[in-house]
Amino acid sequence: MAAERIQHSCALFGIAGHESAAYLTYLGLYALQHRGQESAGIVTSDGERTHIHKALGLVNDVFQPHLLEKLTGSSAIGHTRYSTTGSLTLLNTQPIRVSYRAGTLSIAHNGNLTNTPYLRSRMEQEGSIFQTTMDTEIILHLTARSHKTALEDRIVEALEQVKGAYSLLLLSEEALVAVRDPSGFRPLCLGEYEGAPMIASESCAFDILGGEYLRDIRAGEMLIIRNGNMESLTLPISGSETPCVFEFVYFSRPDSRIYGEKVDKVRRRLGKHLAREHPAEADIVISVPDSSNTATLGYARESGIRFEIGLIRNHYVGRTFIQPGQERRDHDVRVKFNPVEGVLKDKRVVVVDDSIVRGTTSRKLIGMIRDAGAAQVHVRITCPPVAWPCYYGVDIPTSEELIASHKNVEEIREYIGADSLGYLSLEGMLSAVGVDRAMCHACYSGEYPVPPDDKLGKQVLEE
Repeated sequence: MAAERIQHSCALFGIAGHESAAYLTYLGLYALQHRGQESAGIVTSDGERTHIHKALGLVNDVFQPHLLEKLTGSSAIGHTRYSTTGSLTLLNTQPIRVSYRAGTLSIAHNGNLTNTPYLRSRMEQEGSIFQTTMDTEIILHLTARSHKTALEDRIVEALEQVKGAYSLLLLSEEALVAVRDPSGFRPLCLGEYEGAPMIASESCAFDILGGEYLRDIRAGEMLIIRNGNMESLTLPISGSETPCVFEFVYFSRPDSRIYGEKVDKVRRRLGKHLAREHPAEADIVISVPDSSNTATLGYARESGIRFEIGLIRNHYVGRTFIQPGQERRDHDVRVKFNPVEGVLKDKRVVVVDDSIVRGTTSRKLIGMIRDAGAAQVHVRITCPPVAWPCYYGVDIPTSEELIASHKNVEEIREYIGADSLGYLSLEGMLSAVGVDRAMCHACYSGEYPVPPDDKLGKQVLEE
């Protein structure tokens, strides 16, 4: 189940040409808090200078009113983070801002570069000094080293040297730039509020402002917003569009629109397909809140089994998953979820969830449901087994930590203590998503659209 460790990637929000840029960015990040809860930051530009504030913690804790007032300017970019590359330190919070010969440049990144070891080693040998352990800083160094005149040309020259997943927001004194990699791994969309263009990881960030969703930023597209004008360019980098399917399964909020599809509708279809592939003789169906709520409704409707609220989630739990040790993780399950005995007692229960990672949390949760009196527990997962790590900005553990990499479905069922276990097939998942383009499903299939490089720049995986 997702709480075991799979963490969201990161969130981006930007706006240009509005006098309340910092406050609107704060609200946008607030709506995107589910994508990153380790740190938050905002950079603003007033046309002559840029201003920054960032810290570890949740958006509401990092940005007090007196701090937002200091972030003057009509353009801003913001970021919330989970660490996928780079450890959790203040130095590794984003946006990152640097000064170089053309002024200042700030960057916020959602994704993960696959040739980081090679690039970092090469650049260090050439004299680059890195202040962070993040791959994001590589893009800044490459941009600053470019001898091109225009900012967008310097950024393009930098991106021609990197591989992997990057949805980016960059801010200088003169312009705000948004970029999505040619594979379009992570979502990024364009909106408008009171005439000001907005960029966000998910459209729910526009809704909180009363803004309008316009469209997705295309894979391989660069938007340059300067002096009230917006220009669209296509990166001169080859690549096939393969957006991440796990965004639909777990990451994105159900009220968002990503890749041109409404997440809520996709998740309902996932649940319906799961009910067709793996029916169960049961009295009730429950979700593991919150990410599987919508899919559970789809499962219940298709199967005809009554939907009930059998688990209550404590929404005021801190980020205790950071704490090490299995004993602590076991305690976290009890802090985060509480079974409803009156609903579960003597019932045959279908539990719908979005994933199983290590299996330890699933095992503990099923034990809690049984302790509440459930007669049977049938587990249904809205995606295939997660058996391979992700290299594109999702914190999926190494293969050794993934239970599906070394156990088959029956062995996993036995380990977690379920009466039955059913995963949605890869074909069923892709059919439910319904997007008329190829999608990245490497964590389920091991088929990587962009293979990672080793320290020497050689590809680790076969093409």
